[in-house]
Amino acid sequence: MIARIQKFWILSTLLGTAGWLLWAWPLSPVVALAGAGLTWLMLPLMLGLQFFLMQRANRSDPVPRASALQLWRAGAAEWGAMLCVFGWRQPFRSRAVPDWLPTSATPGQRSSVRGVVLVHGLLCNRGVWLPWLEPLRARGHAFVAVNLEPVLGPIDDYVSLIEDAVQRVTQATGQAPVLICHSMGGMAARAWLRAYQASHAEARVHRVITLGTPHGGTELARYSQAANGQQMRRASDWLRELQRSEPPKRAALFTCWYSNCDNLVFPASTGLLPGAEARFLPGVAHVQMASHAPLISTCLEILQRD
Repeated sequence: MIARIQKFWILSTLLGTAGWLLWAWPLSPVVALAGAGLTWLMLPLMLGLQFFLMQRANRSDPVPRASALQLWRAGAAEWGAMLCVFGWRQPFRSRAVPDWLPTSATPGQRSSVRGVVLVHGLLCNRGVWLPWLEPLRARGHAFVAVNLEPVLGPIDDYVSLIEDAVQRVTQATGQAPVLICHSMGGMAARAWLRAYQASHAEARVHRVITLGTPHGGTELARYSQAANGQQMRRASDWLRELQRSEPPKRAALFTCWYSNCDNLVFPASTGLLPGAEARFLPGVAHVQMASHAPLISTCLEILQRD
């Protein structure tokens, strides 16, 4: 679904820009170019607003604030990452690398390499994980990258999708998988754990690695009217109930990557889950985090050790 929406948006933008240029150029080339430029300035302007709100929210946060240089670098990297993810990988390449579940020669045999379930965030699809998929397969990690739908539905609606992916990877490897989750995907993983905690969910997942997940909610979600966006508001009823339902030791399953330049999850400390392993990633923005090469390398090293 999100791929079709993003294809439509890209096509509409290109056709609209072309139509404007054809109409306005005979009247004034300057006006024509200025109008076309305004269309392509919308993304930088939106990012600028997000970074402004982020830096203001981080003033009273215990996480070290980003420097001016970090902000500029993160803003430029986020602009490039968003163009790549929302303009190419998700709309046109989301199925370029299929899930990989190698079959064992002996049914029930346990694989020597642990499998992975990849869970994306809001307004994304499995295309956001393309930089991960070939490296995972090259190292022998079976994987399933889910597509969370409905796109703007409640987070609990994603539980069955994660459950199906966990079952498939477990059957292929004979081991509990690692969940790697970006943004809202980490909240969906926590909702999945809650739904199956009566059946010892902790035994069914080896580790949960979250990248830029708003474990404590995010200030930016106050502007969202989507069901899943509202659930990620700070101190939302859904978030409070989730926190109340989680056993004290569950956080030990989690490794949480968070940043002082996360332009969607702020204040920065909301990316932390109390009791989890914390991994600070200074100067890295939100969408950028999902394709940040040093982070990917470190996560692959973690998988090899587990």
